[in-house]
Amino acid sequence: MTVLVTGATGNTGRHLVAELVRRGERVRALSRNPAEARLPAGVEVVRGTHTEPETLSFDGVTRLHITVTAGLADVGADLVKRAVDAGVRRMTIVWGGYVGPTEQAMAESGVEWTRLEPQEFMSNALTWADSVRGGNVVREPFDLPSAVVHEADIGAVAATALTEDGHSGKVYNLTGPESLTTRDRIAILGAALGRDIGLEKITRQQAVDRLLADGVSTADAEYVIGWHSDPPAEARTVDRTVEKVLGRPARTFAQWVGEHVDRF
Repeated sequence: MTVLVTGATGNTGRHLVAELVRRGERVRALSRNPAEARLPAGVEVVRGTHTEPETLSFDGVTRLHITVTAGLADVGADLVKRAVDAGVRRMTIVWGGYVGPTEQAMAESGVEWTRLEPQEFMSNALTWADSVRGGNVVREPFDLPSAVVHEADIGAVAATALTEDGHSGKVYNLTGPESLTTRDRIAILGAALGRDIGLEKITRQQAVDRLLADGVSTADAEYVIGWHSDPPAEARTVDRTVEKVLGRPARTFAQWVGEHVDRF
């Protein structure tokens, strides 16, 4: 029995693949560029993208993980249908921030499914790397609390739902163990680096323009900055779901920094 992981080289996908391998599962990982995937030994890496479901092979696949990305809304329902028709009987999905067509199709698929609704990723702090290395400063428009979640915990919850019973039909809100403001996270990063890092406030439009310069669409840029300007209660409030599902505490932001401090 094979688990097909879409988004296998992304922030959560890598952690999911590694956890499935640790559990002894047979994994097929989807990648646009298999030669550069750099996934664990034993993983079957195949070329493809989940936004072109007609090109995918579900041969031998009984479980499927989907990470919602740009472009999936138009074809996600087809992806789910093809998977079910091919014999997939258990699915997990990392939502795109709201219940869209793919999430809805999975919920109506008739097979076992689990929807993961992670809040802000700890890895968003990597966008600070250049300015921290170059001038010990972080430039952000807001300083609001966020219960940021470690990507490895998202992957671990997905692996649990794919390989263990009792998670079918569940919707899991995933956060870290602390609600931290931007300044809180900067202080933790600074302590790890042994340097003082400042917060320089920028305007909302400057934040939008920064995303546009990185190739993000106008609609997505406005959505992201709008979310950060007024995050929902679920994003600000610590939820113990990670701990309940995994039987251990959720990873802290300090742990995440320790794993990535060389990037700063």
